[in-house]
Amino acid sequence: MPELIDLAERIAADARPGEQVEAYVGWQRDTDVRVYDGDVESLSAAESAGVGIRVVVGGRQGFAYVGDLDEPHAREALAEARDNATFATVDDHAGLAHPDGVTPADLQLWAPGADTWPTPDKIALALDLDRAARAGDPRIRQVVSADYGDALSEAAIATSTGIRATTRRTTCYVSADVVAGTGDETQTGVGYSVGRDPSDLDVAVAARDAVERATRLLGATKPKSTTLTVVLDPRVTATLLAILSGALSGEEAAKGRSMFAGRLGEQVGAGLLTLVDDPTDPRAFGAARVDAEGLACRRTVLVDGGRLTGFLYDTYSARLAGAASTGSAVRAGFKSGPGVGARALSLTPGHLDRDAVLRTVGDGLLVQDISGVHSGVSAVSGDFSVGADGLLVRDGAIAEPVREMTIASTLQRMLQAVVAVGNDVEWLPGNAAGMTVAIADVAMSGA
Repeated sequence: MPELIDLAERIAADARPGEQVEAYVGWQRDTDVRVYDGDVESLSAAESAGVGIRVVVGGRQGFAYVGDLDEPHAREALAEARDNATFATVDDHAGLAHPDGVTPADLQLWAPGADTWPTPDKIALALDLDRAARAGDPRIRQVVSADYGDALSEAAIATSTGIRATTRRTTCYVSADVVAGTGDETQTGVGYSVGRDPSDLDVAVAARDAVERATRLLGATKPKSTTLTVVLDPRVTATLLAILSGALSGEEAAKGRSMFAGRLGEQVGAGLLTLVDDPTDPRAFGAARVDAEGLACRRTVLVDGGRLTGFLYDTYSARLAGAASTGSAVRAGFKSGPGVGARALSLTPGHLDRDAVLRTVGDGLLVQDISGVHSGVSAVSGDFSVGADGLLVRDGAIAEPVREMTIASTLQRMLQAVVAVGNDVEWLPGNAAGMTVAIADVAMSGA
């Protein structure tokens, strides 16, 4: 939509002397289909567009937005942002991004034709998924939901400091949530398939994933308490990395609210651990050409061979820390200003597949799901204590399922105790990739 950048440029050009103005213009269209019990339970299609405006003057920042692309309304929001700035507290670090000379990567994140897929074909995908999940195993008692979803988004950013940038992308997915049972026992499982275009989606993969995750936990018992090596399922690893992303924020580190504060250059993990945020990787669903301030996204190495080598910065947090932006500004849309965050965290893969990792471990626990993350894990202190379900590993092979236990350690110890990183990289919507990871000396509390 060329009109997005045109509107952004016209608003930014109205900056007064001594004033910085940023206009962020966004558009998004979403479709969601839910099938239940073989029929379409809900179908929704929504479109939103608007302009978010930041004004910085004399160290004071004001923000306002409008939920349409009408230029007179955008100018009213500009006046409101100016007014809001007069009530703000002076912050010497406040200010907009300036061009830094980094060229955005040439990424193809918009799937041609994704915006013209017929709605009946999207519904058909959800119905096919429902049928495939039901037929996946005779122990499947219910398909709680079979969903299709997609999002098409475009944004343009212009500032009085010289930023001119646009970005666009498409994402879509199917997911199945199933219940398996024998006798009085039931277990649940969720399976996915994701892509840029509906033609990328594989209903059979999503159904098989959901069915396997539910059925393999049938017969699970509460294990005895012990200390052992845990093998994290890729989705659990992705959750763990998403938690670590908060600790890797340059702003949180500068304010002492990170377990990594003051540890730059130190060995914070095992030598085989390298962690990178790379929004230029097109496999990542957080991939983007430019960040939420219009600077080029770039690959940032955060942990290299276990050594902490950097943090993620947007313009504000970089000034706070006396550093340079890593092109890591993120925002929820035109209704909010930018903050710092990861888009595509991933460990550098190892050379072993999941089965080889299990053989390396010998005896341990394959963790399929965790719960209580928000209350049991802290990126500030490093405390880690979560509920878990999974399967015991014995003599390098998957053994009986277990549930109703807690696994506990600290994030600091877990990073140091990584003994294997798999090669089974899995990208799902979110800011991190998953892969099989084995971590020694984790406490398991059960019976």
